[in-house]
Amino acid sequence: MISARTAWSGRVLRHSSWDALLVGLSAAHAVALLMVPSVPLVALGLWWNANTIAHNFIHRPFFRVPSANRAYSLYLSVLLGLPQSIWRERHLAHHADRPVRVRWRSQEVVAEATLVLAAWAVAVLFVPHVFVFVYLPGWALGLGLCWLQGYYEHAGGTTSHYGRIYNFLFFNDGYHVEHHARPGQHWSGLRAQSGHARASRWPPVLRWLDACSLDGLERVVLRSPRLQQVVLRVHERAFRRLLPLVGEVRSVAVVGGGLFPRTAILLRRLLPDATLVVLDASAAHLEAARSFLDDTVVLRHALYRGAELDGVDLVVVPLAYLGRRQRIYERPPARAVLVHDWIWCSHGRGVIISLWLFKRLNLITTPPAACHAVSRSA
Repeated sequence: MISARTAWSGRVLRHSSWDALLVGLSAAHAVALLMVPSVPLVALGLWWNANTIAHNFIHRPFFRVPSANRAYSLYLSVLLGLPQSIWRERHLAHHADRPVRVRWRSQEVVAEATLVLAAWAVAVLFVPHVFVFVYLPGWALGLGLCWLQGYYEHAGGTTSHYGRIYNFLFFNDGYHVEHHARPGQHWSGLRAQSGHARASRWPPVLRWLDACSLDGLERVVLRSPRLQQVVLRVHERAFRRLLPLVGEVRSVAVVGGGLFPRTAILLRRLLPDATLVVLDASAAHLEAARSFLDDTVVLRHALYRGAELDGVDLVVVPLAYLGRRQRIYERPPARAVLVHDWIWCSHGRGVIISLWLFKRLNLITTPPAACHAVSRSA
């Protein structure tokens, strides 16, 4: 039997009853701005709303009645300080890969711009100090965050982020490759469309941290024999604790073993009779690793995507893995997989490698429930 709430939402909302949550949150956004205005609240509210509520409303207007959608567009325009028809045209032009064509004299643009300016005029009249020293700086900072978000969603190619916390707070906005493949897909269905998309471990607005990448830290270790010994020592303790649980190992595949190949060095020492293959997407990284390894270690220039490796007893996955680490946990590519992960992501049987490195090593022999972590391959 259909509940009264479901029946009501079906008459009012066009696509999903979940959109009522977004409408309610947009109302809460307005209340927060009026009750406790601050620069961070204005900035973060603009950035969050533009990339969740307003973004979803652009692609799939929430209401069945066109006049309700027009009214809500006016409301969002005032709330965000941006005429939503301009925002919509700019975003849809981005999806269509065409120039932006704003009809500045259209009724929508004129009405939305007039309301925004009217709201600003009221703020200047009644709370000039708040408007000048709180709202305007926060508004400008929010636009900057929106620019940062849009830039890094596509820098180097459209990229997804599969972090559960981010996608919970941003209503699956991280599924960006999937969104571009199906722009009309409702936000609640994007997760079901996910596949082997280009992914980053960072949400878009933090993706500039890739400049401070694990590769960069690895190069620091590469230049310091003292650091190399420290890194080998802490990793060896973890491997010695978990390898006895794996059983007999005749063949090992190490993913991303370039630059300073600590895992290959240790496994050659701990498993001297096993066949050892290092897979890395960077030929330069493999060349750097070659000087640390003997000729019994096979170096293979290849991009590993998480597929099952025939005849391999043990696969070792780095912290800087390119792809969805969740899939490794759900579908291990070998009978045993050792996964380097962040210290807070515990799976299967795991040990902490180092508190100061924020790393742990997880042993997976059966598909457990996955904790999401996405990284970029070295």
